[in-house]
Amino acid sequence: MTDALSDLLASRDWLMADGATGTNLFNIGLSSGEAPELWNTDRPDAIRALCRSAVQAGSDIFLTNSFGGNAARLKLHDAHTRVGELNRVAAELGREVADTAGRRVVVAGSMGPTGEIMEPMGPLSFASAVEIFHEQAVALKAGGADILWVETISAADEYKAAAEAARLADMPWCGTMNFDTAGRTMMGLTAADLVELVERLAWKPVAFGANCGVGASDLLRTVLGFAAAGSERPIIAKGNAGIPKYHDGHIRYDGTPELMADYAVLARDCGARIIGGCCGTTPDHLRAMRTALETRPPGPRPSLDEIAARLGGFSSASDGTGDSDSPDRPRRRRRG
Repeated sequence: MTDALSDLLASRDWLMADGATGTNLFNIGLSSGEAPELWNTDRPDAIRALCRSAVQAGSDIFLTNSFGGNAARLKLHDAHTRVGELNRVAAELGREVADTAGRRVVVAGSMGPTGEIMEPMGPLSFASAVEIFHEQAVALKAGGADILWVETISAADEYKAAAEAARLADMPWCGTMNFDTAGRTMMGLTAADLVELVERLAWKPVAFGANCGVGASDLLRTVLGFAAAGSERPIIAKGNAGIPKYHDGHIRYDGTPELMADYAVLARDCGARIIGGCCGTTPDHLRAMRTALETRPPGPRPSLDEIAARLGGFSSASDGTGDSDSPDRPRRRRRG
């Protein structure tokens, strides 16, 4: 299968993805509890501007405004009958921006988790998960997405279901997991587990990796875990802009553009080929990241101590495997 992302990867050592969707929409008026996907039809100019801001900041890939656009999530907003419409429009808006960018830009159809727990621990069957993801995938394809971008997954079966949905839709895809629990996903997977899972899939992703989590340092430790597992598939690093903190009634991320510039270069040196930001990442962060990637030469693979020194300590002593325990390694102090 040939696709726009694979073609771009073949021509470049690294690609830059976009930043946060929710953070940037909150900054221009999205209310807490409101479904961002409804803005695709209610405020399309705002979504065009969001996509355009990522491109202007240097992103080679940007995600559509469809992270929560599956039936299970939209049901919370009485919009589950609008899956096809909202996802198709999300991709159409992205396609419009990409086609007028003046350079090649990949439109990635964002697909977040269902929000349900898979059997046997929860009520969601594998077949139902495939159906939910497939409905969304078909709509994103119809709207002109170049590739599906499955993100923030924590369960192996949900990742597999998304892969099957991409196969049924005959779409290339990427898939990232959220390693936010002492180096593991909420359902206990380590970086090595994801590599093994990816290589067992019949419909493999073009690229895989980690997004969100608890901070840039932790995410890069996970990226090092991917690299150590020996996969030759392109690795994605899409970390948060620092750590969330509650201030004046709002959640703010404390990562500066300078910190995210360091993160981007370290991510590249850790082995990531697709580098972007997640929660808290604004166009200002992206511009700093792009400049750093273009101007700072590649370096050797950084140690955990170097990552901690430049980005801040880790939230846990281990990456979940037991191999990175070190009583002397800096840890992020938590209060409350």
